[in-house]
Amino acid sequence: MDDDKKNPAEKQIENSQSPEIPKPIFESVPTDESQSNLGENIKPEEVSPEIETPLPDEINNPVTQMPSDAPPVMYEENKSKYLVIIGGVIFFIIVLFFILKMVFGGKSAPKEVNLVYWGLWEDKQVLTPLIDQYRQKNPHVKIDYQKMAPQEYRERLIARTKNGQGPDIFRFHNTWLPEITEITSQLPSSIMSNSDFEKTFYKVHQKDLKVGNYYYGLPLEIDGLVLIYNSNLLKKAGIQTAPATWDDLTDSVTKLTVKDKQGSIITAGIALGTTSNIEHYSDIFTLMLMQNGGNIKRLDQPEAAGALEIYRKFAESPQNFWDDNMSNSLTAFIQEKVAMIIAPSWEVLVIKSANPDIEVKVAAVPSVPGSDPVSIANYWVEGVSKASRNQTEAWKFLRFLVEKDNLTKLYEIQTRSRLFGEPYSRVDMASLLVQNEYIGPVIKQAESFVSSPSIMRTYDNGLNDEINKYIENAINSTIQGVSYSEALKTAMQGITQVLNKYKIE
Repeated sequence: MDDDKKNPAEKQIENSQSPEIPKPIFESVPTDESQSNLGENIKPEEVSPEIETPLPDEINNPVTQMPSDAPPVMYEENKSKYLVIIGGVIFFIIVLFFILKMVFGGKSAPKEVNLVYWGLWEDKQVLTPLIDQYRQKNPHVKIDYQKMAPQEYRERLIARTKNGQGPDIFRFHNTWLPEITEITSQLPSSIMSNSDFEKTFYKVHQKDLKVGNYYYGLPLEIDGLVLIYNSNLLKKAGIQTAPATWDDLTDSVTKLTVKDKQGSIITAGIALGTTSNIEHYSDIFTLMLMQNGGNIKRLDQPEAAGALEIYRKFAESPQNFWDDNMSNSLTAFIQEKVAMIIAPSWEVLVIKSANPDIEVKVAAVPSVPGSDPVSIANYWVEGVSKASRNQTEAWKFLRFLVEKDNLTKLYEIQTRSRLFGEPYSRVDMASLLVQNEYIGPVIKQAESFVSSPSIMRTYDNGLNDEINKYIENAINSTIQGVSYSEALKTAMQGITQVLNKYKIE
């Protein structure tokens, strides 16, 4: 090769006097100016003796290969990137774990629940302390108690419920279930099982509130017919104790009834025998009917005619102890013009409110000698609407109300404004009230209460009121001379239609 064609790098190698080979250059290929000075900048001690002499092509196209002992720069950079990526993934997994735990494993705040509660007889301030107590442990539940007017209450309840504007919780009469089954929800077994219900409440509760295998309400009370008497009038007549049987009552009435010379009644022994001026006349007739072995569905039987005859005898001449000329039975009792009436225990509150000085006592209703005691139930129940979006929460609140401590508190609040509260619905609380002078007799009769859809003043404009009209007509027709049996046969035809209408067998 000619010298002129040799490149500077070849000339540099040839002109070099040192046996050492220069160290490879790792920087980019130098320009022509830097190449002319390349030999001047290289010192002999900088050239490694182990490196072989490069070939001309290698000098023209130097490969930037990393010596074996040089640090792996690119590997370290990649390793750092991987560590960052791995750390990010780990951080994401940790964050995701805590998010999932909060969503699925943590306790989230319960959804707010608003319950509307329709009551009938209790003012709002009676229920408010119990509602507040419930909310202490259930702050997410708000309960709006509303005291409703009893007139047309049942119709309003059904209509509002069907329109989606009804209450979540409502009060209903123990005889109403056939009329309101379409809007009343079943008591869930998770709230109270059937066995617990049956251990807690009276037999009449079990019979009235069960349809098929389910219960449809929780009762806060028990009540029914009792004998209410003026102890002062009895003492004046020489009667020391209330009559226990119908025979005793007949004897007592004879002594208690006072008439003038014309035969008009001044003071009646008991209010029985008519319809126009006797409160709860249908309840009383039903009591006599059942005590005589009869049934409202079988008024064509001799037992029914016998019961009607006994009822009417108290107002039939010449030995009448009551008549249509007397004031309303409740008014007459308040005015001390009648010594005894048969009514639910809560009528005592009406009497004492109107005449605080009257000497009122209460006893069990008279029984038939030699027969098991029977009285007619008349109480109210709390139910939950089928249309409620919060049925479980509504039942939970009612379950809270029927606990012992809460019934006790409810009774105590009620007695702040009246003589007594609602008699306890729980069997295991009977001993707490059995000695009460006003409602002790209710508790004593509780196991012998039976129900019939012939109760006055439930304001249902339905089952009870329709049946009572037929009973009223039957009683009044006997005043016009119709026989007891014929009057009741006619009544039974109408009552059968009513029972079929509400699908009562």
